[in-house]
Amino acid sequence: MDYLRQNPKNLTEYWMDSVQKDDFGTIWIDNINGSPRSEILSLAVGPVTPLSLLLGASMGPFTLAVDVKSSSPVSSDTSKQKMQNLQLAPKKFFASVKAGDEKPFDFFRTLFEGVIAGGTAGVVVETVLYPIDTIKTRLQAAQGGGKIVLKGLYSGLAGNLAGVLPASAIFVGVYEPTKQKLLRTFPDNLSAVAHLTAGAIGGLAASLIRVPTEVVKQRMQTRQFASAPDAVRLIVSKEGFKGLYAGYGSFLLRDLPFDAIQFCIYEQLRIGYKLAAKRDLNDPENAVIGAFAGALTGALTTPLDVIKTRLMIQGSANRYNGIFDCVQTIVKEEGPRALLKGIGPRVLWIGIGGSIFFSVLESTKRFLAERRPISHPESNSKQE
Repeated sequence: MDYLRQNPKNLTEYWMDSVQKDDFGTIWIDNINGSPRSEILSLAVGPVTPLSLLLGASMGPFTLAVDVKSSSPVSSDTSKQKMQNLQLAPKKFFASVKAGDEKPFDFFRTLFEGVIAGGTAGVVVETVLYPIDTIKTRLQAAQGGGKIVLKGLYSGLAGNLAGVLPASAIFVGVYEPTKQKLLRTFPDNLSAVAHLTAGAIGGLAASLIRVPTEVVKQRMQTRQFASAPDAVRLIVSKEGFKGLYAGYGSFLLRDLPFDAIQFCIYEQLRIGYKLAAKRDLNDPENAVIGAFAGALTGALTTPLDVIKTRLMIQGSANRYNGIFDCVQTIVKEEGPRALLKGIGPRVLWIGIGGSIFFSVLESTKRFLAERRPISHPESNSKQE
């Protein structure tokens, strides 16, 4: 053992007198030339804990394991080779993926499939959940003890779909290729950063269409206009073109964090589930993960949604002079709890919406992927 301490690099030159197989099928060194196993492991890799058997990581810098396919004795050369395959196992705080294991990145196909899948998912979820969104908007718009009108819950749907379709298509169309590019750029354990960044970039691109659509939709939901064309025409005539972007700052304040957090939670849970299940997820599983991600993100961003709603529906009255004035006025006149108005319908709406959106999104992406033209690497190499 003194020789080993002085010459740690020559540890692999010693023959394993015996090995022991634990319940997990891992072969551990029992003793080397009569030396206790714990002393050898301590010298080679540091102390080994029961947790390390499960996670494949020791408390020291390395994990020492020998993978054998039979219980027959191994040769000295084999033992040397396996002993030399000690690898560092860095801790990862986020679920990770390896871009190298994926198919080659096709930017334009990823963009095209993202546009189709995003537009489809956006239209489906908006149509199904529009009445809940209308109730949520009317709750947030009501000041004091105002009553909520439950008629015309589909008011403005047609005009809203005209904006939701391109907005959702742009968002996913930007998000998917950006995500794939960032996953290939960032280290494996920073996949969450890639998802957060891609979600924010996708939301920023889609906001150019989302904000006018949201302004028109919420003005119609609060019964200020009878139709989407009339809403656009009157808003522009009274408030100018910038009226269509009323509350743009608060919209970004709400939607950029929302998009980034929701898609990050969804992607991380999905990656972790796939790694645990060792298979692709089915539509119900995608739906459950999407519902959880949507509901949690919706609850966290409710105050931002209330501020955004108040700024968008105030029109030319200009009751609130910016985001901070809006917060101060609401808290002063209605109390802090007013910032959580509509949280119930919002969590329900976004939770169900996340379930439908991500389920439709993944199934559409899978449908398109199955119909991709088959490339022939051999013919491509010949052409090169």
